Amino acid sequence: MGIVSSGFLGRRKRDVPGLPPGQCLTDGFPVLSAGPTPRIDRSDWEFSFTAETGSSRHWDWNGFMALPQEDVIADLHCVTSWSKLGTRWRGVPVDELFDGLDTDAKFALFHSYGGYTTNLPLEDVVGGKAWIVHQFEGENLAPEHGGPVRLLVPHLYLWKSAKWVRGLELMAEDRPGFWESRGYHLHGDPWREERYG
Repeated sequence: MGIVSSGFLGRRKRDVPGLPPGQCLTDGFPVLSAGPTPRIDRSDWEFSFTAETGSSRHWDWNGFMALPQEDVIADLHCVTSWSKLGTRWRGVPVDELFDGLDTDAKFALFHSYGGYTTNLPLEDVVGGKAWIVHQFEGENLAPEHGGPVRLLVPHLYLWKSAKWVRGLELMAEDRPGFWESRGYHLHGDPWREERYG
């Protein structure tokens, strides 16, 4: 699998508010993907939520869009050292998926079309910290940036914000995702430069 990058011409600046150590600012939005870009029609898209007990919930596109939505302004930080500040998104807070659910799970594994996965401590995706987004800068999210929907976890490196997301699995024990099983850090905090395990 190759990594595709288009047009990252970043510039390093010191003492920029919102810029973690080791990062460079970019005005663009570089595209980095492992493998080909999945093309999922909204009429075929589904999202599943599986609790650690095995019970599950499912949404089609219309059902998911009927969930409460939020507008989010967030800074993005890629493990490859670029940062893009003040990006605008719209989507469903991950907290909404837990409505009426009691869980003892400590971890979440997000699944994507194309086989990608990423693991996160549950505390990093609830409490207003993560969204399933379908718009970027007021437009439908383009496939190369994860459309029709992607996970957005802006306080962690961008590989944790899985593109083409299709499901959430709750887990009692942590299980590494795609990049984590290839040497990336299990957590990915850009302020601590948690790039690699």
